[in-house]
Amino acid sequence: MPLQPWMKLISVDDHLIEHPMVWQDRLSARHRERAPRIVETPRDGLPAVQSWLYEDRPYPYIGLNAVAGKKPEEYGIDPVRYDEMIPGCYDPKARVADMDIDGVEAMMCFPSFPGFCGTVFMKGDDKELSLQCVQAYNDFVLDEWSAAAPGRLIPVVILPLWDAQLSVREIHRTAAKGAKAISFPDLPHALGLPSMHTDYWDPVLSAAEETGLPLCQHFGSGGATSVPQVASDAPFAVMINLMGANSMHATADWLFSPALHKHPKLKIGLSEGGIGWIPYIVQRADYVWRKHRSYQNINQDVKPSELFQKHFHGCFIEDDFGVDNRHAIGVDRITWECDYPHSDSFWPASRKRAAEAFANVPDDEVHKMVELNARRFYNLPDAAPAPRAATVS
Repeated sequence: MPLQPWMKLISVDDHLIEHPMVWQDRLSARHRERAPRIVETPRDGLPAVQSWLYEDRPYPYIGLNAVAGKKPEEYGIDPVRYDEMIPGCYDPKARVADMDIDGVEAMMCFPSFPGFCGTVFMKGDDKELSLQCVQAYNDFVLDEWSAAAPGRLIPVVILPLWDAQLSVREIHRTAAKGAKAISFPDLPHALGLPSMHTDYWDPVLSAAEETGLPLCQHFGSGGATSVPQVASDAPFAVMINLMGANSMHATADWLFSPALHKHPKLKIGLSEGGIGWIPYIVQRADYVWRKHRSYQNINQDVKPSELFQKHFHGCFIEDDFGVDNRHAIGVDRITWECDYPHSDSFWPASRKRAAEAFANVPDDEVHKMVELNARRFYNLPDAAPAPRAATVS
C-alpha cells in the first residue's frame, strides 16, 4: 500500500548547524571572549575557512557532515564556510521550506558544534562558562530555532552532564519553556562519567520522568572512545557500518542496570541506531538473563524484553530488514527519521523513500511508525483525524 497523503511524517532524528551568534548574543559580557565564536583563517586564493573557537581551543568543523543538496559522489568534504551549505542547515525558516519540499511535517534536531549531547561544554575548563553555554544553546533552541515554526521544529535540549543537580534544574527549566526531549549520552562511562549501573543519574532520570521528557541517545554521543574500534588502516566505511553497535551496547547496558527498575516511567529513544538488530539483542538479553541471573547482582524478576517493550523505541532511515521484521520488534516501538542535513538522509526525496520502505505494510501500521508513535513518545499534539474511506451506498 502507498504512503497515504494524509499521513504526516515526523522525523525523530535530524541536526541543526548553529549560526555564528548563538552564544555571542546570549552570554554575559565577561564570558563572550572565551565563549564559542566563529573565527576566519585565510587560505591562499580561496575564501577564508570559518571555524569555532571556544576557550582558545579551535573546532575546525562548522557543519560536520552538512551535505544536504549534494550528490553522494560529492560527499567527503565537509563545509568550511556557511555559504558552502544550503540555508536550511542553519536557518529555521529555510529548514521548514526544505521540509515542505521533502514532505516532512516535523523534525527533532540535535546539536552540531556542542556534540550530539553537549559534550564539548562538559570538557570546558571554566564550568561557570560551560553552564552558561549549555543554557544559551537551550534558549536558542527553544526561543529562536523551534519558535520559528512551533509544532514543526521539535525542541531537544542538552544538559550540564558534569553535575547531576545542575542537570535536574536544567530539565525543569527547559521543560517549563516547552522542551520535548533531552539529548543524553549513549554510553556515559565512555566520557568518564558514572555509568548507568550507579545511582549518580537517579535524580536526572527522576526529573525526566516527572517532566515526561524522553532521553534521546544518539549513536556516537558517548564520544570518540565509544565508537566501534576498527583497524587504523580500515576505510571510514567500516566505522559507518558499525555505528549502530553503539545503540546495541547502550541497550544492553540499560537492560541489565537497576535504572529502569527504579524509574518505571522513563522513556528512551535510540536515535539513529537503526532497528533491524533489535530482535536479536533483546532475545539474547533474555537468554543471558535466564542462564546467568542467579549469580549476578541484576534484577531476578523482570525479563529484559519486558523492559524494552516498556521503555524503548528505535528509529530508522533505511532499514528494510527491520521493517520486514517489525512485529518481532513491536510496531509500537518504531519511529522514522530523516537525518537532514547528514549524508544518510534522502532529502529531498525522503517521502518517496519512505513510501518504498512501507510499500507492503498496512496503513494502520505505517501511520504508527511515521507519525503516531512519535506523537506518543514525545507528547506532541494530536493531528487532525485521518479521513475515513468513502462508503458506497
